[in-house]
Amino acid sequence: MEIIGITGKSGSGKSTLAKEMTLKMKDTICINVDKIGHKATGDVEISKKLCKVFGEQILSENGEIDRKKLGNIVFSNKEKMDILTDITWGYMQKILDKIIEQEKRKGTKVVILEWALLPIGKYWEMCTTKILIKTDEEIRKNKVIQRDKISEEYFLKRDNSGIDYTKYKFDFIFENNYKMETIDNFIVSHKL
Repeated sequence: MEIIGITGKSGSGKSTLAKEMTLKMKDTICINVDKIGHKATGDVEISKKLCKVFGEQILSENGEIDRKKLGNIVFSNKEKMDILTDITWGYMQKILDKIIEQEKRKGTKVVILEWALLPIGKYWEMCTTKILIKTDEEIRKNKVIQRDKISEEYFLKRDNSGIDYTKYKFDFIFENNYKMETIDNFIVSHKL
């Protein structure tokens, strides 16, 4: 089974590229790892641990983890980000391992893993093809602020807590201009 890793900053177009590749390639599934992270913070036991560490101010009015409140705490403090990762990563790995194993048994030919933090985990080494998506920073910033309904200050906090992609090697670097034609050309020209 081939595993394709797609990474890049928030708003760079990872989900769009992954979706298009999934539509164009036979017997392919896409896993948005960030969505698994969202499920992790919704887990009752993980939620309790997060509240114990970060306090109940991270809860929304309905008692669930408010990711923006939690983000305000962890995005500007590496130690706190590491604590969040330690609490959620085991859950995320179990889910990812289970999905990948199920797809292997089903005979799925290609699994696409899409995640901004993909290069720092064990799954990066499992990727047979590694793709970095880059784009115009100002357009990306405006897109994310609008999409996620966040302030520029929150965007910058979150963006600055990301990883340095220059430390990693990629098979392909895709310069995204947010046009479907460019995405389609990338997929076809790289025989993905």
